[in-house]
Amino acid sequence: MATGLDDVVAAETALSDVDGLAGRLIIRGHSLDELASSTSAEEILGMLFANAFDQGPTPALLGAARVTVFKRFEHHLKSLADTPVFDAVRACVALLPDDDALETALLLVAAPAVLVPALLRQRDGRPAIAPDPTLGHAADILRMLRGQAAAPAETAGLDTYLVTVADHGLNASTFAARVVASTQAGLTSAVLAAYGALKGPLHGGAPGPVLDMIDAVGTPQSAEAVLGAMLARGERLMGFGHRIYRVRDPRADALKGALAKLPPSPRMDLALAVEAAALRLLKQKKPDRPLETNVEFFTALLLDSLGFPRDAFTAVFAMGRTGGWIAHAREQAISGRLIRPKSVYVGPRPREAA
Repeated sequence: MATGLDDVVAAETALSDVDGLAGRLIIRGHSLDELASSTSAEEILGMLFANAFDQGPTPALLGAARVTVFKRFEHHLKSLADTPVFDAVRACVALLPDDDALETALLLVAAPAVLVPALLRQRDGRPAIAPDPTLGHAADILRMLRGQAAAPAETAGLDTYLVTVADHGLNASTFAARVVASTQAGLTSAVLAAYGALKGPLHGGAPGPVLDMIDAVGTPQSAEAVLGAMLARGERLMGFGHRIYRVRDPRADALKGALAKLPPSPRMDLALAVEAAALRLLKQKKPDRPLETNVEFFTALLLDSLGFPRDAFTAVFAMGRTGGWIAHAREQAISGRLIRPKSVYVGPRPREAA
């Protein structure tokens, strides 16, 4: 019996295909290599929503959704000051309408994009900045975070991230969204289920510890010794290995390419030394296990370079993945089949009558 539903087909989808053996991710018929460096957040959203709604999600509609979210929650921010960023975003999402309309879908996409910058600025004692609906989605996110326009390479870097994480097959959060959608619940209910799954450290909570590990190494010269000691203690090297990919995670290469277009930094030099040392050590000490660099490693470096603190990384992940959750939820709801897997009972049996 397959545990964790490994290799069990639970849905047919036209959205994405994850080929772990080949190290390939396909979204709507396009490889990630093709999409990552030339596609915007708005464009990937349009691709994912192509068969989900009667009308397409135009940049103007998404910009208007950001404005609506800001107006709706601007006066809620103070009451969430002591709440972790991810939990605060989830609490606001729970207040959105719960139906299958495109307007609701766009509000769900806009919510983390607007609320994460606003909550982070509030935490730093700075006023929240209203969205500019005339800007692109990624450019507006960075402007709301910083209070000034981002450089083109930085905007392109965030676009690459949002595209790269937009959809990835039946991962835990996407499957949770499809299960809820299969009951004919609204999009907000499905997305809230996905938020719950994403919060877990085995899913959306892994990039932050990558920076903790890199900081613990300290210098490129120390990488081999520090990482070797971690492995000797039985600790996991964060940012290496993946449940699906048996070779290098293609998303890691996409994000590494985006990072290469940003100004060089001492942390990036250190990170590359850590990656090289980690891959050498893992090959030596675990030769029977394919442990290559995964998306978490370069996610941590890219988001840090763009100015997001590590405790907000999971909420930023939700910025990119919400469109995928919604597309899967609509695909499941349209199929009309309730997800109801079978379990195998292994508990005690009642004693049969003599």
